[in-house]
Amino acid sequence: MQQLLPSDDDEHQDGDNRRGNLAVLVVAVVVVVAGVWLVNKLVDMRNMQNCLESGRTNCVPINPRAR
Repeated sequence: MQQLLPSDDDEHQDGDNRRGNLAVLVVAVVVVVAGVWLVNKLVDMRNMQNCLESGRTNCVPINPRAR
């Protein structure tokens, strides 16, 4: 009976697949992080606009770290 051993091409292709999958994962994580940041920024801007449209003049958020 002949034993099937993985060839060098199979190992090279597996390495390429892993590298490609890792690249796709990194891109997906970057897109998700950028999307969360953008949504938070848009919510902050919407809240500021709602405050200003209601006629208030003290709409600047308070930064607890600033002294």
